Amino acid sequence: MAVNKQHKEFHAIDLQGGWETPPGYPPGVDVHQKILAGGLDESNKQGSQTRLLKFGPGVFTTKPFVHDYWEEVYLVSGDLTVGNDEQGQGGEPFSPNTYACRPPGAVHGPFKSQNGCMLLEIHYYDPA
Repeated sequence: MAVNKQHKEFHAIDLQGGWETPPGYPPGVDVHQKILAGGLDESNKQGSQTRLLKFGPGVFTTKPFVHDYWEEVYLVSGDLTVGNDEQGQGGEPFSPNTYACRPPGAVHGPFKSQNGCMLLEIHYYDPA
């Protein structure tokens, strides 16, 4: 199976505009993504994508996440806490330059950020 990403040389990324609410997050929640390359086709379980994900200050999720694709996450800036409760309390805090690699089916989260953060994420399905 071919990788579905375009050849892109170094270029500036607009960090001010072009952000969207990711699927699965309710409108109005200060979590936004910017797809940098590729695309993930979850219905056909194929593809790969690279994205930036931003959490605004004080944002927290209340339930763990699980998905059927690989996920690699690098904390670029800000703070991220993993494993908080439904009220946003507790969990293990992380600072920039930390990384996670999760196989399909790995339960992870919930997440919160006190001051906001930006993550670089790579999602992909195993080739058929």
